[in-house]
Amino acid sequence: MEDSTLPGIKLFDLSGQAAIITGGSKGLGLAMAEGLASAGASIMIVNRNKAEGEAAAAKIAETYGVPAKAYATDVTDQAETEAMAQATMDAFGRIDILINSAGINIRGAIDELTTDDFKKVMDVNVNGTWLCSRAVTPFMKAQQGGKIINIASTLGLVGLANRTPYTASKGAVVQMTRALGLELASHNINVNAICPGPFLTEMNIPIAGTPEAKKFIVGATALARWGELPEIQGAAIFLSSPAASYMVGSMVTVDGGWTAK
Repeated sequence: MEDSTLPGIKLFDLSGQAAIITGGSKGLGLAMAEGLASAGASIMIVNRNKAEGEAAAAKIAETYGVPAKAYATDVTDQAETEAMAQATMDAFGRIDILINSAGINIRGAIDELTTDDFKKVMDVNVNGTWLCSRAVTPFMKAQQGGKIINIASTLGLVGLANRTPYTASKGAVVQMTRALGLELASHNINVNAICPGPFLTEMNIPIAGTPEAKKFIVGATALARWGELPEIQGAAIFLSSPAASYMVGSMVTVDGGWTAK
């Protein structure tokens, strides 16, 4: 019988690797950045607010003892995403991991939302994911390896009323993950996605106490609660690590059992 381990490799050790986390200064992005840092990765925090990003990077460096920097980027701007990738190369000499976590959500009935609302969500969640992936791809191809992890959503797999912009965008991210995974597999670049369920992020705090949230969100999970931010870290570390070397185009749900019901 063949040895089921990868010889000489510590499966969840990210030491010597460099990771970009977009939307990394707060919420799930920050939690995943901290998770990767705890596994030894150097961290580039990417967000729009320079001071906020630098504060997050400084905290990570102090807490986990790894190199951590920040770079202010509008993920919907091609030139800025390319500059972000180059800045990461300049800082760490490599790009091993990209987590596309930057995202927004505008809720409402379809006849109450504007076309601008829809376009804003698609621009950040879909175009931003595509542009950041595009920016790092040449560097990952050159080093013949890398991990791209898109943050999709359970709402890319199932529907929910009054969420047409968000569900459309996350459904697109799911399909982008599959297509890009097939495209880059021959370059030893693994592209997968995490589909978080209801986590109590800043994005969700405004609706956390509403009857709708209690019935259709918390009530829909097997665990009957919101996810805590650190509970996303295991999936992020796993997909970033050699342990996920045989995964391509997969959706890893971290949703308290929402999509299982």
